[in-house]
Amino acid sequence: AAGLAGGDETAGLQVIARITPEQRAAAAALLKQCHFTVCPTKSDKVFYIEVVLTADGGTARAVIEDFHTNLTRLERDGVPAPLPGAAPDRPADTAQTDRTAMSVESILDFAASADLEDVRGLLERQIDCNMAIAEEGLRNPWGAQVGRTLLRTGQPDLYTRAAAAAAAGSDARMGGCELPVAIVSGSGNQGLTASVPVIVYAREKGLPQEALLRALLVSNLITIHQKTGIGRLSAFCGATSAGVGAACGIAWLDGGGYEEIAHTIVNALAILSGMVCDGAKASCAAKIATAVQNGLLGYRLFCNGLQFYAGDGIVTKGVENTIANVGRLANRGMRGTDCEILDIMVGR
Repeated sequence: AAGLAGGDETAGLQVIARITPEQRAAAAALLKQCHFTVCPTKSDKVFYIEVVLTADGGTARAVIEDFHTNLTRLERDGVPAPLPGAAPDRPADTAQTDRTAMSVESILDFAASADLEDVRGLLERQIDCNMAIAEEGLRNPWGAQVGRTLLRTGQPDLYTRAAAAAAAGSDARMGGCELPVAIVSGSGNQGLTASVPVIVYAREKGLPQEALLRALLVSNLITIHQKTGIGRLSAFCGATSAGVGAACGIAWLDGGGYEEIAHTIVNALAILSGMVCDGAKASCAAKIATAVQNGLLGYRLFCNGLQFYAGDGIVTKGVENTIANVGRLANRGMRGTDCEILDIMVGR
């Protein structure tokens, strides 16, 4: 209804970002006047949206596949219509980036040796944007107020404060705050989860900006590396991966290297893998808090000489093998889960 009343088809993911109060009222009127039906599709695509509009004796059909701005078919009364030009945020090449050479070891080598001037602008924008919305979520009662609630519980330690700030950013984002967020793996919530705890930790420890920027390289890239096997979209909650990434960034700030970070990843994935994604809504903030705390638990376990071993559930010897197992679980294993979640959400 919002798209019909005031959508901008040239704006990509911001299709309804500039809707006016008058257009909001028109959308509300459409909901009362017209019949809308939402039902799950049986397509074998991981991401598939088909919209059919019938009005004035005619029918229009649009299909989006694989990712959110990939319009693949337009029809009017069954006759194909030309597709418009690419949306502003649609990549020229719709294939995923080749990440076959990425590994935990190569990520840590890059984080240690990268010329920070090549990434400073990107990372400092991430810091500025994501901390601004996190601070807004802590100041004001957005969403489910998960971040604020965590800070009201006892005497929160630094790990809890780091998790609370990330959750507060999601509280604000899911509550309708229009402040921008720097994404990771195509997700604002994953961007908040991977970055905000690391920023809070570095600032409270009084660490230099260079250390923070390199730790953000670790957290962002570890998150992206885990998502490679999972795929763009899954019933697997992406906050889990980002929470692991954040814990790795914090381990890096503590002077950790490959051994500490590899064991942090395995420990954390052994605990929480399987938390489901059931859409963007207020409870995402609580999942983010859980994911960050889980990642940090994985790190704490190893700091205390404890770990999970091959044969403990989905854990296999070697961090890359365990990451691959989680990708398999999320990509192949949870396809049926995704269908069940959709059926539940539409009341079937």
